[in-house]
Amino acid sequence: MLKFNKSQINAIKHHKGPCLVLAGPGSGKTLTVVNRIHNLIQEYNVKPEEILVITFTKHAATEMEQRFYRLLKDEAADNGNGSKINHCLEASFGGSFERIEIEKGQITFGTFHSVFYKILRHNYRFNSSNILTDKEKYKLLQEIVNSKDIASCDDEDFLRDLVSEISVIKNNSFEIEEFESKCIFDNQIFREVFKDYEKVRRDIRKIDFDDMLVLCNELLSSRKEVLNKWQKQYKYILIDEFQDINRIQYDTIKMLAMPENNIFVVGDDDQSIYGFRGASSDLMFEFKKDFPGTKEILLNINYRSTPNILSKALKLITNNKKRFYKDINSNNSPGTDIFLHQEPKPSDESNYVIEEIRKKIDEGVGASDIAVLYRVHSEAKILVEKLVEKEIPFQMKEKMHNIFEHFIAKDIIAYFNIALGSRKRKDFLQIMNRPLRYIGRDSLEQSEVSFEKLSQFYLDKEWMLDKIDIFENDIGMLKYMAPYSGIQYIRKRIGYDDFLDSYVTERNISATYVQEILASIEESSRAYATLDKWLAHIDEYTALLEEQEKKDEPEEGVHLMTIHASKGLEFNTVFIIGANEGLIPYKRNIKDNLEEERRLLYVAMTRAKESLTITYVNEKNGIDLSPSRFIDELY
Repeated sequence: MLKFNKSQINAIKHHKGPCLVLAGPGSGKTLTVVNRIHNLIQEYNVKPEEILVITFTKHAATEMEQRFYRLLKDEAADNGNGSKINHCLEASFGGSFERIEIEKGQITFGTFHSVFYKILRHNYRFNSSNILTDKEKYKLLQEIVNSKDIASCDDEDFLRDLVSEISVIKNNSFEIEEFESKCIFDNQIFREVFKDYEKVRRDIRKIDFDDMLVLCNELLSSRKEVLNKWQKQYKYILIDEFQDINRIQYDTIKMLAMPENNIFVVGDDDQSIYGFRGASSDLMFEFKKDFPGTKEILLNINYRSTPNILSKALKLITNNKKRFYKDINSNNSPGTDIFLHQEPKPSDESNYVIEEIRKKIDEGVGASDIAVLYRVHSEAKILVEKLVEKEIPFQMKEKMHNIFEHFIAKDIIAYFNIALGSRKRKDFLQIMNRPLRYIGRDSLEQSEVSFEKLSQFYLDKEWMLDKIDIFENDIGMLKYMAPYSGIQYIRKRIGYDDFLDSYVTERNISATYVQEILASIEESSRAYATLDKWLAHIDEYTALLEEQEKKDEPEEGVHLMTIHASKGLEFNTVFIIGANEGLIPYKRNIKDNLEEERRLLYVAMTRAKESLTITYVNEKNGIDLSPSRFIDELY
């Protein structure tokens, strides 16, 4: 039989007016929300169609809806003896409850985007053809970027950052002239890209997902009769994961909640980790000012983690200066302390984690109840390779960026392919002017290329013949080198480092990022004695990632995911790898978003139920590293 604690009961029983529920990790917030909906309808006779329940992902909205109707189904199944739910509510509240009949669809469960799009459809006759898909959005931005010669078309991270910055501008109603881009160093060029994107989007009569929020806000602000209609429609609003809300969502929902302000929000400012999308935990503090008389409830019992894990996580997060104070407790058995482990290099770290995973599986922990979390995708590369090698099953719900698809890797692979005898036109096109050799595409018209034909094409230009001779000699030298030595030769002797220096300068992109990519590729080649063995490894690794992406449903196995993707999940055993300064906290965010980086580690730690291990290394890619500053804060 379900049993609610005092804080959950207070939240479930809340009827009218604004309410802010601070829900610590593992505190049963979803259970609380669905029972509050149940209580509104059964105890306070609220019509189901007057209830709006919003969360941030389609998956979360569907899960919330399924949880609610499962609650009703359980109630109906047990109706002969009285509802299990109602027995619990009667015991908790001292009331009498009858079973309620609600047809699916009467209550609105949705994301901000789906709800706001529903409002737009009613007024603007939008349909799916008006929506700019992510694929179309990336293609459009790529064309604009290419027209300004900003970055290589192979640089997926650059485009992701650009899309993110455009979203931040729209979701926070920022003025474009005042916004400073981090992905395009020349702010004037960034503004041109933004304005060109908006112009083309409007010309083809499309809106992107961010526009759904912006246009809905503009509609409700300018059309009082429309606002009034939806205020009457949704008299009770519940928002889950409120810490993830952004400015445009917040301002719009404030309008919808008026004048009765029956708005019930559930969140945890300590788990606000989506600042890069425009989310702001500051809005949780604004909520109490904007809605005077707000009832504040703390769900203060953690049902997930052992006290030892919870106490360390709380010790960490209390170092954040701007947060709601929360006294959170766990009634679970104390459990073991968290483990901190240091290894010389990432390969050693992966070996250690795999051995510990094996021990846990031997102890009876299911592979699917084990998770390895990391700050960025690149940290999982070595681990993925070793899991395959050791035949340990794993699953990844995110698309993992393949470093060998980056243009730098493609350049190096092309050099090695030619060294091994390839004369494919695409390989020559990839590197013929990296570094600059003044070789024109018109000299490579056939599908097969040879240095002899190149020399014949430039027979009247002696200075070009010298360059082609040097090119051919360099390729000949590479043929007999190990991959690591070959990359060093390409960088220093052939002049690839000079090419990259010019590349980042001309395109106003981060030199550090490019250097990190090159260092990671170089490091991955160390273990291979010959070029063909390393190239075979790249093919196998690429095929593995493609196979993972094709799976509709993940297989049983150890979960690998970024910390961001782990939010809302729980596992018996959690490993957090790469806990080094520069990764956790991430170097780009140390200056401006240190508190969010601390919240990220807090989220990662509180995914663990019984066992938590945090690992870090001494050195990576030949560079000495320090443990994360956050490790000292755990004690």
